[in-house]
Amino acid sequence: MITRHGDLRPLNAKEELVLAALRKLGKPTSAYGLIEELKAEGIKAPPTVYRALGRLIEGGLVHRLESLNAFVACTHAHSQDAVAFAVCDDCGTVTEFESEQLSQILADWARKAGFGLRQKTLELRGRCSSCSRGSK
Repeated sequence: MITRHGDLRPLNAKEELVLAALRKLGKPTSAYGLIEELKAEGIKAPPTVYRALGRLIEGGLVHRLESLNAFVACTHAHSQDAVAFAVCDDCGTVTEFESEQLSQILADWARKAGFGLRQKTLELRGRCSSCSRGSK
């Protein structure tokens, strides 16, 4: 049974199915894409998928990519509280990474600005190395 990063509460069956589907797909997927992927498993209702996604995001197992309105499975345990995603505009590959320097820069800015920071997620858009090489 898979557990969450934070509270170690075991995932329910639907959460496990959604997480497994995201990992299997290996690319950003919309909630409706997940429904399509999981309909053979009996998951057909958007609220079911959105509830599972919400719990998986809470647990740090899934991330929402705002610019794509899509979700991806987390690829590693986070040692920093800021996470960044490099999204290739050509092939759609998403690379997740973190940086201690990025976390510090964002925290320093928020402190100086008096901004109550809730989340530190950065999305970078461009071309991955494979797509860049292919156009030369």
